Amino acid sequence: MSVIDKSSEVIMHFTIKLQDGSVADSTLNSGKPAKFTMGDGSLSDNFEKCLLGLKAGTKESIELEAADAFGLSNPDNIHHMDKSKFVGDAAAEVGTIMAFAGPDGVDIPGIITDIAGDSVTVDFNHPLAGQDVVFEVEIVSITN
Repeated sequence: MSVIDKSSEVIMHFTIKLQDGSVADSTLNSGKPAKFTMGDGSLSDNFEKCLLGLKAGTKESIELEAADAFGLSNPDNIHHMDKSKFVGDAAAEVGTIMAFAGPDGVDIPGIITDIAGDSVTVDFNHPLAGQDVVFEVEIVSITN
């Protein structure tokens, strides 16, 4: 039976839960499993390490501390922008996730976390940065 190694193509269902048990993301909602190749950047190195050696049909629940999951929140990724830049459809509203053009031209998602006067605070950290998570997986198939 195949096991997941560093070059496997994997099809799996996953659920990411926060410490309070709430679901942050899950392929079970759509009923469509995720497909990826180990090492392709779809998952962090730490998530991939948890999958190594698992077999098709395996269900596993893996607890990851924030640093090993989506990383710690980095204060350098929090920016203050002028409210006048947010107009029309892009009006600033706390909790809104917006795409911003990064220095390399690639869109970067940012979450508006605060509006104070003419200043809008945008957090470019991953939404789950700084949070411990439980990574539940069900391996559907493996191709080596």
